[in-house]
Amino acid sequence: MKIPRSHPRYTSLMTREKLVKAWKAGTVVPEGLIAHGRGEAWDYLFGEETSAPALVAEKAAAAFLVRAKRPAISVNGNVASLAAREIVHLAKAVPARIEVNLFHRSDARVRRIVRSLERAGARGVLGLHPDTRIPRLDSARALSHREGIHGADVVLVPLEDGDRAEALARMGKVVISVDLNPLSRTSQRATVPVVDELTRALPNIEKFVRELRGDSKEARRIARTYDRDGNLRAVYSFLNWRLRTLARGPRRRKR
Repeated sequence: MKIPRSHPRYTSLMTREKLVKAWKAGTVVPEGLIAHGRGEAWDYLFGEETSAPALVAEKAAAAFLVRAKRPAISVNGNVASLAAREIVHLAKAVPARIEVNLFHRSDARVRRIVRSLERAGARGVLGLHPDTRIPRLDSARALSHREGIHGADVVLVPLEDGDRAEALARMGKVVISVDLNPLSRTSQRATVPVVDELTRALPNIEKFVRELRGDSKEARRIARTYDRDGNLRAVYSFLNWRLRTLARGPRRRKR
């Protein structure tokens, strides 16, 4: 389907087309399409822009990543389909290991996602031959690599399942999520919940990583002073302001 650039929903429609194409290719599962629609609804509430609280969380995420000894980035089908290049650029900037981790897992699907990341420039992507399990997690998402997520001290988990975010936090890891729903279990359990759209959040985090990589003192200060609960309260306040603004309706020009 050819979508004209003049269409007011061009970016949103192109994103949907990418996911449908990925579903047909076997990279995304139908459940991933449902999850995207849920996130898109939240993005409407945020005005489809990165909020000030999200920027604060993105800078905190960068600080934790640059200070990590063994950082890792988890990738599922939706993430690979929508932001493979952004994931690769961020992983190289940190640097961090990339690991494919899926709830609806098959070896064929893992291979497809690994190939899509490699086409975007990734090297040494983990996920196809897991050698351990995340404790107290019964789904296929427990399968992991000691060199990747299992052995990491800081894990970025965009578009994550809440149960694994909780399991990783129980292991003592710093868990950085990217989830547009601030009420999700993922956002509630993550150490640094980034409440923003994936393709906006990842470049922002990469930009902050490059800024902080040479300033260890500032990265340490940001990581130490980051207030997770206060940041989530700021997200709720922003949503409250947005809804009150929408409820008042468009301003009329004075005659």
